[in-house]
Amino acid sequence: MSSDLSAQSWASRLPTKITPLVHGLAIASLVSQVGIIVTGGAVRLTKSGLGCSRWPNCVPGSMTPVPEMGIHGIIEFGNRTLTFVLLFIAIAFLFSVWSMRRSHSTIFKLGLILLLGIPAQGVIGGITVLTGLNPWIVSLHFLLSGTLVMLATLLVNRTRTELKKQVSPPATKSLRQVSTAAWIFSIVSVILGTIVTGTGPHAGDATAPRHMFDPSLVTRMHTAPVYLLVIATIALIIMTRKSDVNRRLRTSVWWLVVVILIQAAIGYTQHFTGLPIGLVLLHMLGASLLLVSSTDTWDRTSLLPKYQRVDN
Repeated sequence: MSSDLSAQSWASRLPTKITPLVHGLAIASLVSQVGIIVTGGAVRLTKSGLGCSRWPNCVPGSMTPVPEMGIHGIIEFGNRTLTFVLLFIAIAFLFSVWSMRRSHSTIFKLGLILLLGIPAQGVIGGITVLTGLNPWIVSLHFLLSGTLVMLATLLVNRTRTELKKQVSPPATKSLRQVSTAAWIFSIVSVILGTIVTGTGPHAGDATAPRHMFDPSLVTRMHTAPVYLLVIATIALIIMTRKSDVNRRLRTSVWWLVVVILIQAAIGYTQHFTGLPIGLVLLHMLGASLLLVSSTDTWDRTSLLPKYQRVDN
């Protein structure tokens, strides 16, 4: 009986509506998901991919790096440790919406999927190490992180909408179609970008295998959906200027424009300057932000529920 009462007392303290804390945890989830992509890129670019040669242990008989592994072991172990930060944030978010798991089931399910995706990412990371940084597994590792970034973006959008009860006029069918096309082109460009990276010199370790593709050919394949993304984004600019759409959708489209321009500038510069690690790392950050901005734009035209503003 006492345990039931304590459980009820515990549940009664949890939020029953979306609060700034809940929204803040969603933002923290998105920031941390992007952050672990950047730190994972640093592992690869510093040739620390096998700094911890085992999984889940870092080295045989030790969860932590040993002095013999040097700086590479510290870098790789540091990236692994960040996984626990993501887990803490994901668990905290689920606790915060536990009392809303039925009334706000979409938000709860997104939080649950994000939580389940973190150990899945750890398993793929382990397979990456055990296969000696096989480029296909490395790509899968990155793409799962990209998927979690997109899900976290949806989570931020939905908690913000619930928190502020934003008015969102319905988007036209053509606007939804173009935003969906832009979203798909951004995803395809990122997928092909991982093949370009797997063909390039930054393998994560000197002994790691590489794709044996023609670098020029895979680079052209990578840029093809980028050109389509640019065309779709220009169409979005024109359509949102002429349509009665929410101001935040226009802002989202312009953020997409900014990310595309910066990412294109970094991409071309790194290509013609021999892929310096600093620019490659910025390009990986840009890929994450491209997924955020394109998902945000798509979500605002396709999935966000419509609310009427209410007085608090």
